[in-house]
Amino acid sequence: MDTIAAALHRQGWLVLADFLPAAATAALAQECRALDAQAGLSAATTGRARLASGLRGDRTRWFDPAAPSAAQEPYWEAMQGLRRGLNQRLLLGLEELEAHYALYPPGAGYARHRDRFRDDDARVLSSVLYLNADWDAADGGALRLYLPGGDQDVVPRGGTLVLFLSAEIEHEVLPARRERLSIAGWFRRRALA
Repeated sequence: MDTIAAALHRQGWLVLADFLPAAATAALAQECRALDAQAGLSAATTGRARLASGLRGDRTRWFDPAAPSAAQEPYWEAMQGLRRGLNQRLLLGLEELEAHYALYPPGAGYARHRDRFRDDDARVLSSVLYLNADWDAADGGALRLYLPGGDQDVVPRGGTLVLFLSAEIEHEVLPARRERLSIAGWFRRRALA
């Protein structure tokens, strides 16, 4: 946890390989695909008003933190441990996590953006957990972080968690050659009135 906190403090982002065990990652991927097969994912929207736009091409399903599925429980447990540890070390005031599945069909992406709304500072730390088995860099679908020292592409390999400051770091999802699965999440603090 000290290493994670130090990296976030120093550079505002980090990548953690093998954040969840392979079995937990596979169960999440299976649940995401099953929901999609049952039309349980919806075309993604943008903004607080959740408007459809041409900025992104994924399908999503928001999680209910009060009633997580069996597949989601290890994710919630790990993320709440991360939240508590970051609050202790960085005093971020993170109170909750909002998250959703994101399934990108081949060729779909998400245009360059920031995760914090202009008039709402509640989102502090963005997270992406990848659920893709046997992913190769040639499959595409990288998360591109636009950083002051140069762009950083993160290959969406299963079990990898990416964390970055929501207000600071612009990013985009590059198109992939195959279906790309992830959980997008945002650690939130109480909005300042």
